[in-house]
Amino acid sequence: MIRRIGLAILVIVAALGIVAWNTEPPRLLSWADAAVGGGRGAELVGDAIPFGTTGQTLDVWRPSATSATARLPVLIFWYGGGWVHGDRRAYAFAARAFARAGFVVVVPDYRKVPGVRFPAFVQDGAQAVRWTRDNVGRYGGDPGRIGVSGHSAGAYVAAMLTLDRRWLRAEGVDPRVIKAAAPMCGPYDFFPFDKRRSIDAFSGAKDGPMTQPIHFARADAPPMLLLTAGNDVQVGAHNANNLTARLTALGAPVEHRDYPGLSHENVAMALSVPFRGKAPVLANTVAFLRRTLR
Repeated sequence: MIRRIGLAILVIVAALGIVAWNTEPPRLLSWADAAVGGGRGAELVGDAIPFGTTGQTLDVWRPSATSATARLPVLIFWYGGGWVHGDRRAYAFAARAFARAGFVVVVPDYRKVPGVRFPAFVQDGAQAVRWTRDNVGRYGGDPGRIGVSGHSAGAYVAAMLTLDRRWLRAEGVDPRVIKAAAPMCGPYDFFPFDKRRSIDAFSGAKDGPMTQPIHFARADAPPMLLLTAGNDVQVGAHNANNLTARLTALGAPVEHRDYPGLSHENVAMALSVPFRGKAPVLANTVAFLRRTLR
């Protein structure tokens, strides 16, 4: 009997190991976050909702027991993955964190390399903003108080939609619908393309500078908080430094907050309950969004 129990335990451990081995780290983090209470105080109220014209879907989260007639501030969050990997459900830990802080959170999917190249993922992002403007009121969100955020490649999408007004206008959306942006560890000034991910994602772009968020810095940009990691080896520090300097020179409201000792991945991880002690990423972002979306 003891030998059978021991064998059963070994089988379970092996099975869990196989699952973990074949699962992307963000999804594992979402599972761990839920296991230690990350889901308390937040609820998924919209699951795999279709939006746009390319078959993409999004999730909607909000604080638990929120009335449908509430008018809470809204955050659209795009996940990272080098324009190649990622999906909305794997980043449930981020959505729950902001929902528990009092936001209605929209997490959209978007098309990825190698199936598409720029500007497909930005266009998908613009369609997600349009859906949010038109529908978030049904979930207790205020369409007049929409902020955007994202990590890495998702931060690029958030920054482009905040600064380059072409994409929202193409969807019939007033660019001023975005009231604040808090992108995390994003590439904003990376032309000419010298890394495999950016070469793959932006090959075929006819005008390289027109793919760069920094190219569209403007004095009337909404308030931006750029969050970076001191030990980020994936996205160079010059991206946030240069965009901050450009916006500041133009007189636009911008803040830059760096977290020394953190890696590129650590900034996103710090949104989860298990790793929240790494740095006050969540607290700083929430404070900024509350102030700018009040």
